[in-house]
Amino acid sequence: MNTFMQYFKGSLLTSILGLLCAYLLGGGQALFIVALLSILEVSLSFDNAIVNASAMKNMSLKWRQRFLTWGMLIAVLGMRIIFPILIVSIVSHLSPLAALSLAMHQPETYALTLASAHVVIMGFGGTFLFMVGLHFFLYQNENYWIKGIEHYISRLGQYKIASLVITTCIVTAVYFCVPAYEQVHFIIASLTGLLTFQVIHLLNQYLESKQVSSAGAQIGQSGLSLFIYLELLDASFSFDGVIGAFAISSDLFIIAIGLGIGAMFVRSLTILFVEKEVLAQYCYLEHGAFYAIIMLALMMFVQTWTHVPEVVTGSLGALFIFTALYHSIRIKRA
Repeated sequence: MNTFMQYFKGSLLTSILGLLCAYLLGGGQALFIVALLSILEVSLSFDNAIVNASAMKNMSLKWRQRFLTWGMLIAVLGMRIIFPILIVSIVSHLSPLAALSLAMHQPETYALTLASAHVVIMGFGGTFLFMVGLHFFLYQNENYWIKGIEHYISRLGQYKIASLVITTCIVTAVYFCVPAYEQVHFIIASLTGLLTFQVIHLLNQYLESKQVSSAGAQIGQSGLSLFIYLELLDASFSFDGVIGAFAISSDLFIIAIGLGIGAMFVRSLTILFVEKEVLAQYCYLEHGAFYAIIMLALMMFVQTWTHVPEVVTGSLGALFIFTALYHSIRIKRA
């Protein structure tokens, strides 16, 4: 038990400090909202922890620690505070400081302005996450979970442009469902998500293949590309949660505290999964997480023209993960 809890020391300390700050900001009501947002963030991002663990298997200890420290600052300050402010700044043609002032003094207006950019946010996040999930199934050669689907998709992996063609077809189909006045914004955001994934993927390949004098330097360089990839992955996962959190509270800082605590627990889970080799012990868990990612991406696309409750998205993702875990346990006991 003590060995298990050591992975969550930082998360528990963050929770205590965050809950204390929440109480000082808004009393018992703020405390409850922060606790609720933290639980929702963890429950909706469990698949994120599994995918993070999959990517971090080859990461050095130094870069894992950086992911927990630097990455946490980026996750909380960058994605939960600065990113929404920049979105509102661009949409409302305000300076970032004016957007911050709007968040502090007119939170309802701030929330509505952020929500008005949901098509752009969903387009980028949906495309990036769809590429992440599709890439996994295109380039796996064994250990199929749903063999009839995965074997067929992996055969398409022999074509280098397969992921681009499939994603482009999906994005094009969604384009015709998006309201006409948002179609240009959607296609630009989707192409940006597609390009971002390709750049990170190519960067990772380059750093892994580059000949260096020492093995330590090579690990460090690939660790950098993985770090960037994981931060973008976290960003894509957090888009939906950041916008949805405004349905619970309009206070930017309360939301940041709640989602930040959740993000810290997700990172702790990631390290636990890596060091305890959970993915190796439960052979289909990784598959379930990537199916959940594809489902999340598709739900983000659907949200460009209609609302999808977070409970629906979270339930579908949980269904894939727990079904994969169940099958993994059965295989392990056989």
